[in-house]
Amino acid sequence: MITAPTEPTILYRPRSRFLGSLYAGNARSVMSRGALATRSSNSLIVVSGFFEPIFYLVSLGFGLNSLVGPVATTTGQLVPYAAFIAPGLLAVAAMNGAIYDSTWNVFFKMHYSKLYQGMLSTSLGPLDVALGEIGLALARGGVYAIGFLIVMQVLGLNLAWTAILALPAVLLIAFGFASLGMAVTSFLKSFQQMDWVNFVMLPLFLFSATFYPITVYPVPIQWIIQVLPLWQGVELVRGLTTGSLDIAMLGHALYYVVLIVVGLFFATSRLKALFLD
Repeated sequence: MITAPTEPTILYRPRSRFLGSLYAGNARSVMSRGALATRSSNSLIVVSGFFEPIFYLVSLGFGLNSLVGPVATTTGQLVPYAAFIAPGLLAVAAMNGAIYDSTWNVFFKMHYSKLYQGMLSTSLGPLDVALGEIGLALARGGVYAIGFLIVMQVLGLNLAWTAILALPAVLLIAFGFASLGMAVTSFLKSFQQMDWVNFVMLPLFLFSATFYPITVYPVPIQWIIQVLPLWQGVELVRGLTTGSLDIAMLGHALYYVVLIVVGLFFATSRLKALFLD
């Protein structure tokens, strides 16, 4: 007996009751696609980004260590100069990895490859795309951070057992910068405007107390620096790796939680406005 072929059963993940069409619960498919693309075309760029902070650490941390001497942390603890700048460079590694994926890669997919239009024509929602891209950037920042943290351990630059907590702290930093990067990129319209990303990241890198204490600046400039997201991350990681624990570290962590929420909100809203409305 010949039976008629049956239609294949297609299972759809139910959408969130609260987020509706914004979220289908399938951000991992966006991450999987991005990971495959990175492995096939951008692997050398990813590897080069891993070594950049290590070069800074070896050249400045050990090159200037004998000239500078011990440096005081925010809590007044004296630590070797190499141990002072290493956690700052760890935070920078997380920032660089997260920002690259959430800005340049997202901009190309948004305006040139038209990838998001195709994704949003499926069951995926804007929040799926935003979380997937941010998750991919978070993974890259996390890989950089784990590798650098291992280098710090080998070189004896982790001065306290709390350095193990630097890993979740760095992932929080990467998540915050990835969310912020994608939100900002969604408002940019040309590659010329994308140059502003590098223009902003350079002073963040140089003036966030990465290489010297914030107290070297006049007080009004200190107030400005303390608002910067990288300074919050540098202080959080430095406190954990040196054992200079302070109640202010909870404020640094909360800063990134707020940054993540705000970044996700604007990134999702912009994707919806650009491709669905």
